[in-house]
Amino acid sequence: MAARDAGEPVELTIGDRVVRLSSPDRVYFPERGETKRDLAEYYIAVGDGIVRALRDRPCMLHRFPTGVTGEKVHQKRLPRGAPDWVRTVRVHFPRYNRTADELCVAHPADVVWAVQMSTVEFHPWNSRAADVESPDEWRIDLDPMPEASWADVRRVAGVVHEVLDELGATGFPKTSGGSGLHVYVRIPPDHGFTDVRRAAHAFAREVERRCDRVDLSWWRKDRDPAAVFVDYNQNARDHTIACAYSVRGTPDARVSAPVRWAEIDDCEPRDFTIATVPARVAELGDLHAEIDEAVFAIEPLLQWADRDERDGAAVPEETGLPDLDG
Repeated sequence: MAARDAGEPVELTIGDRVVRLSSPDRVYFPERGETKRDLAEYYIAVGDGIVRALRDRPCMLHRFPTGVTGEKVHQKRLPRGAPDWVRTVRVHFPRYNRTADELCVAHPADVVWAVQMSTVEFHPWNSRAADVESPDEWRIDLDPMPEASWADVRRVAGVVHEVLDELGATGFPKTSGGSGLHVYVRIPPDHGFTDVRRAAHAFAREVERRCDRVDLSWWRKDRDPAAVFVDYNQNARDHTIACAYSVRGTPDARVSAPVRWAEIDDCEPRDFTIATVPARVAELGDLHAEIDEAVFAIEPLLQWADRDERDGAAVPEETGLPDLDG
């Protein structure tokens, strides 16, 4: 859509703040024709949930300046022109000995301003601004290989739930917005990224022992193409995934949506889009609302890691940091 056809700027009031939205009629999601304004209004509708998912975390932005069928920009640094009420957190990248001031959400208007800057997806760190080197979120990423089905993901999710229950940990599941499933567990910020990743790896090994649909082979080319990878590496420093309520860059405006354990067997990832999630939230509330109260100490998992390593389990080196773009 040419700029002249994308509509005149509009002002959106979000609480005590106003965001000016340019090109509000530009189509971002071609399957149903949702626009940039539709995206902004979606994030306003799920404001409490998206802020809870992003609050105080460094956040990488996935921007689509012409809509999701166009160029995708991975941006760490806050785009220029931010209002003075938009907060940032400075993070250091040892690989380059450089820093970046990343978006640090504290208010729904921060999210809508990012939409004004063409952001569709929000990918926060699993640590917070008070101490970016100490994660407070353990992320379990069920990543299906090309021939794996959603039924396979569901099966692995059942085993994940079983092991979490045995540990006494409360997991908060959500669809990935693609073909997988994420489960988040709040943890005390008492350990660094290396220990949290070791704990996540030990958990993944236990799930693999119990479920033949899991393959933890380090190299993707070595994995069973019909298996599910429990991607513990999402807990490494500066590895990020789309947060709860983040829209994904898909033509149907799919959402990474919180779900209840009991509904995983009946839901499909395509059920959750910007057209359906606001009504769901209005009816059910934020299914992750209690995540900050359900804190699990990872020491039992670190004991599993010690045991496995004594028994000869391989310990893959941490992957390199993502490129510092934007």
